[in-house]
Amino acid sequence: MGSLRLVTIVLPTIVLLVGSPAFAQSPTYGVGRTPTAEEIRRMDISIGATGEELPPGRGTPKEGAQVFEQKGCMACHGAAGIGGLAPALQSKKGQDVPIWERERILPLRAPFATTVWDYINRGMPLGSEGTLTADEVYALTAYLLFINKVIPEDEVLDKQSLPKVKMPIGDDYARLPDWKPGTRRLEGYPY
Repeated sequence: MGSLRLVTIVLPTIVLLVGSPAFAQSPTYGVGRTPTAEEIRRMDISIGATGEELPPGRGTPKEGAQVFEQKGCMACHGAAGIGGLAPALQSKKGQDVPIWERERILPLRAPFATTVWDYINRGMPLGSEGTLTADEVYALTAYLLFINKVIPEDEVLDKQSLPKVKMPIGDDYARLPDWKPGTRRLEGYPY
């Protein structure tokens, strides 16, 4: 008698648990719709190393310094990109120090200048992401590259010139350090 009661309780429970994924696979929920080609295009904002996806625009380091001040970037990053609560944008160490021994500075450690542009375009200013114009993003990118001595002060960055900027990290961003079993961890590795 007890086993019959157990079967009447357990069997429907098992059927519900095993069968519920089949119900969830139903093709018609009546929720949502297929996005349009225009909606997909608006969401496709990735910028690759070649810069093919970059929008028209231009900017110089001088213009970038003005945008840095006008948009209040120094409130988070400090004057000239040093000393704020947000990550530093300029290295305090000199050019003679190897790149991996400097601070983690985006304009120094990014493998491509388009990566710096993409990050600023997507993520700045904090809380108002995506509000900068293409010209402002080019100018800020130029400013950050200039203060880190990657480009000269009179350089104009645009869709054609930005992908051609030679970044300080060079090919080291993809190079793995030599390591053999039993050797010590990398210097500065926290774990």
